[in-house]
Amino acid sequence: MPLRDQQRALHAYKVVATVQREQQKDYEIAVNDLGANILRSGLCAAIAAVQRLGNRGDVLLNHLATAGVPGLENATAQNLAERVRELDADSYMMATRELLQVATWLKRAVQATFEET
Repeated sequence: MPLRDQQRALHAYKVVATVQREQQKDYEIAVNDLGANILRSGLCAAIAAVQRLGNRGDVLLNHLATAGVPGLENATAQNLAERVRELDADSYMMATRELLQVATWLKRAVQATFEET
């Protein structure tokens, strides 16, 4: 059984590989902002910032929702924000920590796999 960090890395590289070339620039910007937004404003606000991107943020929301974060199992891009808001304080703290780690791996995967344009 892989370690949790290995699972995050595998998820990140798998989903980043599916980002269409024409979406890569917007995705990269959103991923680069995500970790800082979580730290600065909290998880709910960071998710809301991605939602505000509209169609440009849908891919990232889907990748976050499918990351297998405890307490957010079976979440979708459409209900991720609602599911996060419904978490109790302990689960919210755990989800914040987990999604911050997911964001870090997504950022690493983007840096490693997207070509410079």
